[in-house]
Amino acid sequence: MFRLLFRSIVLLSFLILAIASQAQRTPRISPIPLQISGQVRYAPGGRPAEFVLVRVERFGGGVDGEISTDRSGRFMITGLAPELYVVSIRTPGFRETSQQVDLRQQITDYVQLTLVTEENGSSLSNHPGVLDANVPHVALAEFEKGRDALLQTNNAAVGILHLENAVRIYPRYFEALLLLGTAYMDQADWEKAEHELARALEIYPKAANALFALGELYLKEKKDAEAEKVLLRGLQIEDRSWQSHLSLGHVYWSMAAKFSDEAHYRPLLEKSYVQARRALELKPDLAAAHLLKGNLLFKARRFEEALHEFEEYVRLDPDGQFVDQTRALVQRIKVALAEPKRS
Repeated sequence: MFRLLFRSIVLLSFLILAIASQAQRTPRISPIPLQISGQVRYAPGGRPAEFVLVRVERFGGGVDGEISTDRSGRFMITGLAPELYVVSIRTPGFRETSQQVDLRQQITDYVQLTLVTEENGSSLSNHPGVLDANVPHVALAEFEKGRDALLQTNNAAVGILHLENAVRIYPRYFEALLLLGTAYMDQADWEKAEHELARALEIYPKAANALFALGELYLKEKKDAEAEKVLLRGLQIEDRSWQSHLSLGHVYWSMAAKFSDEAHYRPLLEKSYVQARRALELKPDLAAAHLLKGNLLFKARRFEEALHEFEEYVRLDPDGQFVDQTRALVQRIKVALAEPKRS
């Protein structure tokens, strides 16, 4: 019976990579539309901090949302549950800052967070997210037009055009290069996306968000060695990115699939398992991570544990594109486990 199940797992091994980026961006749904919003500024001076990662974690553990601040340093995370949360910001060269938010008695809260440089940190101008005083006004205007266009439906081409203008006017415009690179990724224009992200990293080699974007791009292109390298670099800077741990887990799964002998593929599968488990430590309701972990457990013939992970995937993403296939596999595992064991 389990030989037939292994044929089924081949299908899911292709599915986990296809749904990963979509599933990891799905917000946690709450019966009540609770939200946390706020603004991040730099000290001293109070300048708004753009492209700073804001993370919302449950007090008892687990990440429920993360988002980058906009041009004015503002952010908003919705779809939260009535729980106690910790809102934190962390970026290289600055002290980690956090604030507690209690949504058990209110449906929304607004927080203001301030980034303060570390004692031995370099100046503000050496970090991505700080407004670059050298950006010409016309380049800034093009960037804002491009960013706004990308937020609109079916307006990507206009947004890309404005961003191209912005970097043409000011070639060292980090924010524009990063956004342009990700916009090209959304259009599956991998060559242009890689070029712009590489330019962004020439300006800020330790920009975790650019490293993570490039790692995801390499993963989609099946350039596993390159993806592993940049994702590991990014995670050395920001270890709490559940999306990137999941992406690295997919990289190791892809690497393992290229080998037929156990001596080569087993260490890679073990690495993949470590990353899937870490992603779930940070975000327990990450459906795609449960699917990856289920595949890894199945590969290790730990069928009952794999069944639990597959069921969690179906529960967390009941309308997912590949849920039908997963449900079918769940039923096959249950039938196999119910059969009497042969002596």
